[in-house]
Amino acid sequence: MEPFIRNAINQQPERFELEAWRGLMPGLSAGFTGRGGGVSKPPYDSLNLAYHVGDDPLGVLENRRRLARALGFPPESWTCGEQVHGSQIAIVRQEDRGKGHLDRSSAFQATDGLLTNVPDVLLASFYADCVPLYFADPVTKTVGLAHAGWKGTVQLIAGKMIETMEREFGSRRSDIRTAIGPSIGGCCYEVDEAVMGKVREALPGPEPDMQGTAISAPSKNEGKTMLNLKEMNRIIMIKAGILPTHIECTTWCTSCRPEMFYSYRKHNGVTGRMASWIGMKER
Repeated sequence: MEPFIRNAINQQPERFELEAWRGLMPGLSAGFTGRGGGVSKPPYDSLNLAYHVGDDPLGVLENRRRLARALGFPPESWTCGEQVHGSQIAIVRQEDRGKGHLDRSSAFQATDGLLTNVPDVLLASFYADCVPLYFADPVTKTVGLAHAGWKGTVQLIAGKMIETMEREFGSRRSDIRTAIGPSIGGCCYEVDEAVMGKVREALPGPEPDMQGTAISAPSKNEGKTMLNLKEMNRIIMIKAGILPTHIECTTWCTSCRPEMFYSYRKHNGVTGRMASWIGMKER
């Protein structure tokens, strides 16, 4: 069953809520945005949530405010990192609440992973084909996000997030729940041999084929491979000690549905960005 359910209410930010986690933790909100319900003009129409793509910053700020209000969070709770396709992880404390809300310079710099156990902090990160990864420990009340393109994936950011939860918050791997959100799928993501070389370094040995789903398939184009980053991240999570039954994985492909999602590849690099979000509302 698809764990991310589309919620497209008229004139509200379009979002795909992680329905499979409803009730997992008190006050938990998690999901992924679509591209409708905002104020940005083409080619960023309309719910672009990132400052770095060339959109009007005032429009981006209004989009962020609209999403926060729709989710029941104060706009100033929005907290994010300046992503660099790396694997650095920031621990978000109470005093960090709101970093990156108003501008890029105040965000956690060079950071692709965020973790917190502080209520009323809305963690967010940004996408236009890369893989959003979600983490939640209902025992320690810890939540997190990671941005995983192919570079972050081969740097094993998913595993590093799990290690950090264990080290910093005392999480047990058997308690941690994870989810993999909308991104470009193995149906559309074609890569060259240089990328596949890094994939094999990250997961050495025979190509994993857990539960019948391989991470790659031959492309119709010579020297190219179709890469399934969602499945690769799922395998990394399992290798890091997450129970397969504690991993939710979407079926949505951002490249297949450009009317609902921004896609860097589909739109030749000129497009907006969706956001993943996770947070625990103050109760």
